[in-house]
Amino acid sequence: DLTPQGKEKLLHAALGLSSNQAQRVFAKAIVSGGGLDERKIDMVNAEKKQIIRESGALEFFAPSETMNDVGGLEVLKEWLRTREKAFGNEARDYGLPSPKGIALIGIPGTGKSLTAKTIAGLWRLPLIRLDVGALFGGLVGQSEENTRRALNLAETVSPCLLWIDEIEKGLSMGGGDGGTSMRVFGSILSWMQEKTKPVFVVATANNISHLPPELLRKGRFDEIFFLDLPTFKERKEIFEVHLRKRKRMVQEYDIEKMAKAAEGYVGAEIEQVIIDAMYLAFSDKMNQGRDFNTADVLEALKRQVPLSSSQSEAINALRLWLTEGRAQSASFTEKQQAQEQFVQIQL
Repeated sequence: DLTPQGKEKLLHAALGLSSNQAQRVFAKAIVSGGGLDERKIDMVNAEKKQIIRESGALEFFAPSETMNDVGGLEVLKEWLRTREKAFGNEARDYGLPSPKGIALIGIPGTGKSLTAKTIAGLWRLPLIRLDVGALFGGLVGQSEENTRRALNLAETVSPCLLWIDEIEKGLSMGGGDGGTSMRVFGSILSWMQEKTKPVFVVATANNISHLPPELLRKGRFDEIFFLDLPTFKERKEIFEVHLRKRKRMVQEYDIEKMAKAAEGYVGAEIEQVIIDAMYLAFSDKMNQGRDFNTADVLEALKRQVPLSSSQSEAINALRLWLTEGRAQSASFTEKQQAQEQFVQIQL
């Protein structure tokens, strides 16, 4: 029971499998569920896990997150939605090239890694994480060979998403390794520029000062997005996401009051605030069994020091990078709006 688009997605999911492997997983899907439909794509991707495990530098993530798990970032979400069908035959017949990738730069805890997982869920593509540190070996030439093998394997199972997390740490070029890190870095850069297989690269970074300029030039990525401190509206959405995640009724909480009190908090810190509030209510011996409420969340907010306060200099340096026009805001449609918000917070 497959639509033409569903059939195409299922066949794309099977790319990288041998004929016997594909036949086996299709038969398994039919026996387990009575037929072939788009829901069986996850089963096909699970078969790919066996191939990915052969490489120590690659890790397979089954897509489980959706856009509803990410609060805010509307510009980035819209950019991703417009390219949802970019890997299909229809896009190719139209003359569109496959997207190359995006770089997600910004403040720690703003959802860069979560966004990478969300893309895989939205596009129904396997997500493969490249562990750059695992590429390096002790023998001469081993690191370069590991790099080529990992990148070739990513192309074998394409179309897929290749996630390079905290790329500035993995590709920091030191001078004490005989130039190995530079050669590995050069191999990855050349591959990103010249690859023809539909491998969409998602690179995340926190410290832009460690990123070489040749990495971020046009041609490596389709777009560079900056993930800033969440706005008031985005903080409301983030609170709602984490309340629903814990099966709580959003209308039972004062979202406006909580979002206002959480100014300067990033998404990861807001999630921790919810968890801390749950512990406060759970350990309340006077009212055993009560659920956490808005007061508990506000109390948890008072006890936590956000990164925007403890690392204000580093955060301001990152945000200045956006106002200089080096990236597109993941939340604002115009750079001017981001500049105005930056000035308001400075004041």
